[in-house]
Amino acid sequence: MSRPVTLFTGQWADLPLAELAPLAQRMGYDGLELACWGDHFDVQAALRDDSYVEQKLAFLEEHGLTCLAISNHLVGQAVCDLIDERHREILPAHVWGDGDPEGVRQRAAQEMMDTARAAQRLGVSVVNGFTGSPIWHSLYAFPPTSQAYWERGFQDFAARWQPILDVFDQVGVNFGLEVHPTEIAFDIASAQRALEAVRHPRFGFNYDPSHLAYQGVDYVKFIRTFADRIFHVHMKDVWWGHGNGDVGVFGGHTTFGDPRRYWDFRSVGRGDVNFEEIIVALNDIGYSGPLSVEWEDARMDRVHGATESAAFLRRLDFPTSNVAFDAAFAKAEQEA
Repeated sequence: MSRPVTLFTGQWADLPLAELAPLAQRMGYDGLELACWGDHFDVQAALRDDSYVEQKLAFLEEHGLTCLAISNHLVGQAVCDLIDERHREILPAHVWGDGDPEGVRQRAAQEMMDTARAAQRLGVSVVNGFTGSPIWHSLYAFPPTSQAYWERGFQDFAARWQPILDVFDQVGVNFGLEVHPTEIAFDIASAQRALEAVRHPRFGFNYDPSHLAYQGVDYVKFIRTFADRIFHVHMKDVWWGHGNGDVGVFGGHTTFGDPRRYWDFRSVGRGDVNFEEIIVALNDIGYSGPLSVEWEDARMDRVHGATESAAFLRRLDFPTSNVAFDAAFAKAEQEA
């Protein structure tokens, strides 16, 4: 069996789930990776009302859809970040509170613990998300930045996430960090360092090639390097080297879709990511979870794009072989 193709609902949170679910079914998806914003999945409602989860699952089943993971990127971002006014726009009111930075971080941590508990109630074993980072602002090492400074950032990350991950462990749920600029891990080297800092069996990755490729990171090597920590997979495309030379990898403070940009997200199959190599690598490591489309393309109608993305992945994905292709030759030689 090939892997289920699901749709991450984060970029569709402007649509109520009552509209999105039948649309996703028509677009060709097997399930939804529910975002913990909009009305798609409410963590606190799931914890206080048993019927909330039952109704959510029944509704998805009515539309021929499953849910194999949920995602809480927005709250996870606030656990380690240096908090500013931008966070207020993405956080639930009860997490933002009075906006005191340390209070926001503490409440975000509690909400991520509750997300693990809500995931267990929903019957899913993976929560995807972000971690935030106390040292992303020091990415370019000026003023001169020492390894000791960066190490303090990784230790702060570990101290804040260890108690969260302990709750994940108690309820049997994994946390998949989407390795991504602005997070504690944004390439292979920083992902290795994050694993070494936190040293927790419930901490792994939501693999997304789009955030690695335009940086020049070997996105296929990432799969093989972290074979036992790939808990979930996002399928998102990107192209790079297509701008006019005005903007580099750092983005030039331009918006997505600006023709000057060096890189931009594309509908799956229309960018520069080699998904054939990704499927082979996922097969090699034995990944059998969903291929979840995170659809982002500023130039394209999203229904058109998400529909073609699902179809693209169904054509591309294939099950692994249970026989050696040359076994027949050896048998023939023995009989001879």
